[in-house]
Amino acid sequence: MTKITLRLSVIMFLVLVSCAKDDALQENSPVSIESQNEPLTSKEINKKIDEAIRTKGSFDWSKASDYLLWSAVVRGQNIVTIGFGNSRKDFERSKSARIDNIQNELQETIMKHEGGNLKKGSISSDEYLNLIDVTITKLETIIALRKNKHIRYIEPADYRYFENENLERRSDSGSGSGCGFEASSLSTLDYTTITPNAKVPWAFYLHNIPGAWNYSTGKGITIGIVDTGVSPNQTLLGSNFNDGVSTDRTIQKYGVYVDSIWPWTSGTDGPNDQCGHGTSMASVAASPRNDKGLPVGVAYNANLVTYRAASNVVLDGYHEQNGVKNAFIALGNRSDVKIISMSMGHIFSVGKIEDGIKYAYSKGKLIFCAGGTSTDFTTFVGVIFPAWMPETIAVTGVKEGASYQKCDVCHTGGKIDFTVVMQRAGSGNTIPVGSYYDNQSDYVGGSSVATATTAGIAALVWAKNPSWTRDQVLAKMRQSASFYPNKNPEFGYGNINALLAVQ
Repeated sequence: MTKITLRLSVIMFLVLVSCAKDDALQENSPVSIESQNEPLTSKEINKKIDEAIRTKGSFDWSKASDYLLWSAVVRGQNIVTIGFGNSRKDFERSKSARIDNIQNELQETIMKHEGGNLKKGSISSDEYLNLIDVTITKLETIIALRKNKHIRYIEPADYRYFENENLERRSDSGSGSGCGFEASSLSTLDYTTITPNAKVPWAFYLHNIPGAWNYSTGKGITIGIVDTGVSPNQTLLGSNFNDGVSTDRTIQKYGVYVDSIWPWTSGTDGPNDQCGHGTSMASVAASPRNDKGLPVGVAYNANLVTYRAASNVVLDGYHEQNGVKNAFIALGNRSDVKIISMSMGHIFSVGKIEDGIKYAYSKGKLIFCAGGTSTDFTTFVGVIFPAWMPETIAVTGVKEGASYQKCDVCHTGGKIDFTVVMQRAGSGNTIPVGSYYDNQSDYVGGSSVATATTAGIAALVWAKNPSWTRDQVLAKMRQSASFYPNKNPEFGYGNINALLAVQ
């Protein structure tokens, strides 16, 4: 297994340790406000989250007690995200009746219980979504807000689950973020050279991607990638994006991530990848086919719009979650973007990211998300957020071979829609991609590379049928997959045959 594969998202799904029951801290215990003057510690909060995942299979702040929620708010700089609306499905401002009145009502409730001027504690009111980020300090405020019929969710906006984990559970944290700038010499067994001098990754042939290129190369379709940005040092994703037989297309790079511990800081750190993960995803999706002797992308004539939305693949904390939300809104608002790919996630749901994804989905986008990548002893966590959402298509990786076997670090489960072969049976090598630096290549694996690969295949299908809707493209992809018309309980519809999908 290559180094970058082992790095992918390890910290995101660290082993969930068991904890002893503490009757005084049980989520449903009827404890008076007077006895809850002190919030739970971060360690105690994480234990409650772990317990819910262990016993129920998931954790959701809406199921947490008022006390647990308030404790997490306090441990997260007192910043709260409030999603509201006329119903549970009412998330878009432009389509919501009386939404300003509802927001004012909530603000009045906050001011009443906080006893201060809301303007000093207000962080932001979203322009497109029915949500606000505010400062809340009192348990009484949380209790009062949760009684309001217009509340869709209340969540701590800056509680950092992974940052609060015990050091021994993240002793390898440097390799757990999915980041890395290394290059690798590619084995000659892991690629085939095609004209004009491009390397086709071994796994592409198992999905009949080279055969599909006779019918479609992704021209005219734009893929949006929500990740850590794109390297300024990789010209194949810059000045040489149009090179060889990759022509007449564009790559646009944006940054919506704010690199600060303070939620009220607003300046972003730009579009450039400072991790390496986003560069790898852009490379496998749409790197050019030219004579540089480097790996070609699946849709080598597709356009790219990339967003630096987070610092790494673990969506933990205010600015990463806000960045992802903002990226989905921006891509949703672009008529040229057909496909969105995100190979990042979290161990439990985040309301503002859900809203951002629902917004993009409502604009007709086909959204692919990574099903989860972890160490071999934590894959029991299952499909991760947001891949489990009904608005997203969940993808994971499998090993080379006649029978289906998940990759060493990949998650599977009932929410998976497609699989991509990305790990060799013998060597364990994964998918060759362009590296962070010019004239260098590397290997990348896990559900991350599987997701970006599938997004590229979708671009081939849509380019062949430009008048189709998202649902028609998705239906064709399913029909070409190995398990269709059935769905495997662990691997969904299985591996896509790109050639069949474009015929």
